[in-house]
Amino acid sequence: MMKAPLATVLVLLVCAFSGCAFDLVSVKQMPVTLTTDLGGDQSIMLAEAATVSIGTSFPVHLKANTVWQKIGRTEFGDAYTSKDQVLTVEASNIHEAALVVKEDSVTGFYLLLEKKFCPASSPVKINLNKKI
Repeated sequence: MMKAPLATVLVLLVCAFSGCAFDLVSVKQMPVTLTTDLGGDQSIMLAEAATVSIGTSFPVHLKANTVWQKIGRTEFGDAYTSKDQVLTVEASNIHEAALVVKEDSVTGFYLLLEKKFCPASSPVKINLNKKI
């Protein structure tokens, strides 16, 4: 059996271990503008549980009876966060997110750290109890 030269082994090790964890599946991310114009309802309550697909094998599950506080508005809808549920979208990486709702449908998620929009595979109609 022939031994590989040390340089070849080093190159393979550097290639294998360089950078962060590899990204096998990623969430779709689109540019978005979040404005803090908080006109309209400031909080909503999700009356029923819902599941939203983002095109990965990790659907986002929204819990029933959770209160969501408006943090701003995007071109895809109003963005909300909740103290009742930590919202994440997952693929090879996990992203903290805000719920984006337009006309009583989840259109996707605002990725809080990346400041990008992750669209739902298709909008999901949700049952909301609006609060003031």
